[in-house]
Amino acid sequence: MPAIAAHEYSPWDFWREASVDDREAQLALQRALVDGRPDHVLGDECFVSGLASVDNDSLRLGDRTYVAAGAYLTGDLVTGADCSVNPYTVIRGRVTMGDGVRIGAHTSILGFNHSMESGTPVFRQPLTSKGIEIGDDVWIGSHVVILDGVRVGSHSVLAASAVVTKDVPEGAVVGGNPARFIRWRVEPEDTGIAPDAAAGAAARADDDTPPLIEEVDTPALGLMPALAGGHPGRTLTAASSEADEPAHGGRPSDAAAAADSVGATEGAASSPLTDATSRKGSAPTLDAAAPDAVPGAPAALGPVTPDAAPRSNVPQPTLAPGAYAAADLDGLAERVAGLAARVRDEASTVLQRAWRDDLGLFADKPGAAPTVRAQCDAIEIADLLLGTAPAQATAAAQIRRLQDWQDATTGAIAPLDADGRPQAGLGFSHPDVAYHVLSVGYALDLLGSSMASPLTWVTEATADRVVALCESLPWGTDAWGAGHHIDGFGTAILWTKRAGHEIPAGVEEALFGWLLLHTDPHTGMWGSPAADGDLLPVVNGFYRASRGTFAQFGVPLPRPERVIDTVLRHARSPRWFAPGTRNACNVLDIAHPLWLTRATGYRGDEVQALAARLLSDALATWTPGAGFSFREPSPATRGLAETEPGLQGTEMWLAILWYLADLAGVSDALGYRPRGVHRPEPALTLP
Repeated sequence: MPAIAAHEYSPWDFWREASVDDREAQLALQRALVDGRPDHVLGDECFVSGLASVDNDSLRLGDRTYVAAGAYLTGDLVTGADCSVNPYTVIRGRVTMGDGVRIGAHTSILGFNHSMESGTPVFRQPLTSKGIEIGDDVWIGSHVVILDGVRVGSHSVLAASAVVTKDVPEGAVVGGNPARFIRWRVEPEDTGIAPDAAAGAAARADDDTPPLIEEVDTPALGLMPALAGGHPGRTLTAASSEADEPAHGGRPSDAAAAADSVGATEGAASSPLTDATSRKGSAPTLDAAAPDAVPGAPAALGPVTPDAAPRSNVPQPTLAPGAYAAADLDGLAERVAGLAARVRDEASTVLQRAWRDDLGLFADKPGAAPTVRAQCDAIEIADLLLGTAPAQATAAAQIRRLQDWQDATTGAIAPLDADGRPQAGLGFSHPDVAYHVLSVGYALDLLGSSMASPLTWVTEATADRVVALCESLPWGTDAWGAGHHIDGFGTAILWTKRAGHEIPAGVEEALFGWLLLHTDPHTGMWGSPAADGDLLPVVNGFYRASRGTFAQFGVPLPRPERVIDTVLRHARSPRWFAPGTRNACNVLDIAHPLWLTRATGYRGDEVQALAARLLSDALATWTPGAGFSFREPSPATRGLAETEPGLQGTEMWLAILWYLADLAGVSDALGYRPRGVHRPEPALTLP
């Protein structure tokens, strides 16, 4: 594992000492931060570590201001020039600071607050924000906490570990918990403040009155509260090998056992699920977004705004927000059509590359073991690009193989062992088994057939067990894992209804009723962000849960505009969407919700611009004769398993291209439309 560059944590000499490659990587990261964001402006010679989490609604950094590794920024932040945000500093809510503010490590500046009325859990209560204002030339020590509503005067010093609950007068030194006046750094006559007023302010800073925590009735800032309602269950920590991600390992979970309990006689042991962080990919390093080095690149960075790109010899992306111009879309449509023709010409080669003659099965990529999903991905790719079943076996043989893999008692399809046979003793709680309800069901549908055995996950369910399943899933800690099981169960309902098998009374109503009642009114989704505020598990979990329910059955979403707000906010995160950091799951999981909510017209220009940018980048990632990789390739990620082309990446990115192209208005140029797992139309309309 390469060592982390020292400047990530100590960036003050970056623009003087960094290599050309590192400077260009920093420029690329900053362009990703401001791309299409008129409310994001970075001044000359700023530095933002690729190891910082920058998820602001608005952000303005003055010249020579730096944000070190581990910092966590949200809300609305404005800084002057020469400010330092040192490692692991947290700045949230509405915060404004002047020039020369130096912030020590592990400090928290919190420009928002919770109410705490009795009778309501804190996590359900609304937020308020008065904002924090910090003057010029302020030294804030390490481990300081500044609470909402505080004004910190210029030239003041906040001693290490101070908890600042009241205004700090200009020139004062304060410390302690709560912070009290210690002495003057700059005497009042030197600050321009009347001595009497300064003395009064110092006395107030020394007051022992506890801070006021204001109670309000409405939330502020759009900060994401936890999902209303209790959701027991641990984080899901094992791994799926065939769902929308590469394989990982782990331990059993309560949610897995709950999933097994829905169908009373399923009779399979509970199994591990997948941790959201490992499943969706670890946070990418800065190098993942770095363009190729350009000789003679400048040592300093010019102002980064949507209207002015950094001074660099690297070609700059268009940073202006808004809808694409007609000429831009025409050019994009031509590129889309060109790639579509190429992938059709190479589809047979891509499929043959993944075929294992020794086993008569598909693997995801050469050298890999065959999987159930690989057979289904091959069927989807052939249907999409060739309009037929894969040529490696007859359609009848492929139907028979998929049906034979079903457990005759439960209808479950387990992952394959090393010899290409289904593993024994696994039920619907296993993540692969749950996903096979989707992949095998739709593959058989494309081949003109269906599952041979009933799915007891549904046929032996009850309304009470469905509610118990929904309640037990870990929405607060792993919304993706929760959505994964909802997707599987909803799709099991689809195939059960298609086959004409009886579904116990109240099962469908219990599933949709629970989801409708537990939709977060602020996000339009289900579940909670990660501990650091990252929206990845919420958005990705929403895609899975809504795909298998509302989208699959043509049921309108309850809060589509809030969904759009949440997705667009998440899509601004360079952690997951800077060039070189994107993977198929994360892009699909924003493209599908935006397509599902497109009829509202809400923020339509922004949606179109985002889709066009992502589409333009994705068009360049096809590997001739091999297909798409799961993770977008880049110079920094070369050699990673996720960046090797395979059937999973190819099937997913082909669907993603369609959704992005349709949102951008150029899908006709593709000449195909997904018909399988990622089909845009409902598979069945509920009465």
